Amino acid sequence: MALSKVEKRIRIKRRVRGKISGSSELPRLSVYKSNKEIYAQLIDDISGKTLASASSREKGVDAKGTKTEVSVAVGKAIAVKAAAAGIENIVFDRNGFVYHGRVKALADGAREGGLKF
Repeated sequence: MALSKVEKRIRIKRRVRGKISGSSELPRLSVYKSNKEIYAQLIDDISGKTLASASSREKGVDAKGTKTEVSVAVGKAIAVKAAAAGIENIVFDRNGFVYHGRVKALADGAREGGLKF
């Protein structure tokens, strides 16, 4: 029996997470997207804590325009929060999603905001 779309993504996610990990000096930027919203978190995997987060549901994020434009705004918002926390370099975790469309737009927005990865 063929794997469902979600099962494929989870399998890819496990493979990617086996190769990357975040620390307090180099946190992991994890991205999750649903059909309506997009979320980003900076995670320290060693201590198991979320250092900063941003989503399209927050009031501070300009949620006007297409979903791709909103993704760029979320990327810039997480970059601002990361700068406030003293974080400049990160590891990008696409969370099993294809690096295309909204995931790529969020990454580009984070780079515009000053994050390096």
